[in-house]
Amino acid sequence: MISSPTPAGILDRLSKASSAEDFFSLLGVDYDPKIVNVARLHILKRMGQYFTEEQFTGAEEPEIRARCKAMLEQAYADFVASSPIDQRVFKVLKDAVADRKKAGAFVPSSELK
Repeated sequence: MISSPTPAGILDRLSKASSAEDFFSLLGVDYDPKIVNVARLHILKRMGQYFTEEQFTGAEEPEIRARCKAMLEQAYADFVASSPIDQRVFKVLKDAVADRKKAGAFVPSSELK
C-alpha cells in the first residue's frame, strides 16, 4: 500500500510564507489591512520575538498551530494598541532613543559662565 505524503506542519508552512498576509491566512487570524500595511515587518519581528520564547518539543500539531496563532494575535494586538515607533522592535529605533538619552540636555554657550 502506498501512503500519501503527510501535509506539511504549520511550522514548515510558516517558514515558507512570503508575506505578512500569508502568516495571517495560514493561522486564520483576522486583521485590518491598514494596520498591516503600516506595521507588517514590525508585527512579524514581534511574533519572532515571542516565537524565540516558545518550546515546541513534544507538542502535537494542533497545539503548535494554536500557540503560533496566539503569538501572531498578540503581535498584531501590540500594533493595534500603539505605533511601531512606540513599540521599537527594531534596533535602529531603540538606538535612536538611546542616543537621545545619552545626549543629555542642550545648554547654549550663552548660559555658561
